[in-house]
Amino acid sequence: QVQLVESGGGLVQTGGSLRLSCAASGRFAMYGLGWFRQAPGKERECVAAISEVGGRTYYADYVRGRFTISRDNSKNTLYLQMNSLEPEDTAIYYCAARFALPGEVSTTQDQYAYWGQGTQVTVSS
Repeated sequence: QVQLVESGGGLVQTGGSLRLSCAASGRFAMYGLGWFRQAPGKERECVAAISEVGGRTYYADYVRGRFTISRDNSKNTLYLQMNSLEPEDTAIYYCAARFALPGEVSTTQDQYAYWGQGTQVTVSS
């Protein structure tokens, strides 16, 4: 099993930056990982995903060029660097882990077996 704990959320002005972290227990390096977010009244969506050794990544169109997903397997930690934040980025952000074949990335929530509790990101205009 994997336990995931997010941190780094908060309140930031438009154009600002935040870095989210997700500390994990368990056999971290064998899992594909993803960041999802859920805004009020909206469905949860995949923001970014990364393969088990970080060789492949996925970004939603609306964050590509602004957000960067990365992982440090030696520290069992997943990151999401968020730059040029917009009010539309306001949401609860979740990290998630899934069993994955080498090089796989997935945006499908049902494929993720483990989830963190979420961290709130609020971007003021």
